[in-house]
Amino acid sequence: MKTLLISLMLTAAPVLPAMAQDWAMDGYDAVGFLESGRPLPGRGDISTLWKGKVWHFASEENRSRFESDPRRFAPAFGGLCPVALSEGRRVAGDPKHFVVIGNKLYLVGSSRAFRKLQAAPADIIAKAQESWQR
Repeated sequence: MKTLLISLMLTAAPVLPAMAQDWAMDGYDAVGFLESGRPLPGRGDISTLWKGKVWHFASEENRSRFESDPRRFAPAFGGLCPVALSEGRRVAGDPKHFVVIGNKLYLVGSSRAFRKLQAAPADIIAKAQESWQR
């Protein structure tokens, strides 16, 4: 089995204004997670529409990078928590709890799920992938 490079981070994210239902990732910049290793709040005036959601960005450069390859930056499993998926449940991940594994962003549903993923990332991602494909 291939060794996974893991970057884990749990943050106390800044409080954002009430989110519109069509905002992806609660308005956080998807590129920021992979490029800076932390959640960056997106700006209301820098956004794009992809897969029926409005994606916000901290900079024009980040928006441009996302638009050139959205699948590279969008969270795996459509933003669902991989731990919940591995247990057969579909639970939305929370951008304040995230994991980057092998240059892929995973949004985790809670601190408990974050710790569980940290303990067995390869097993959980494999089980989540099986559940996702069903």
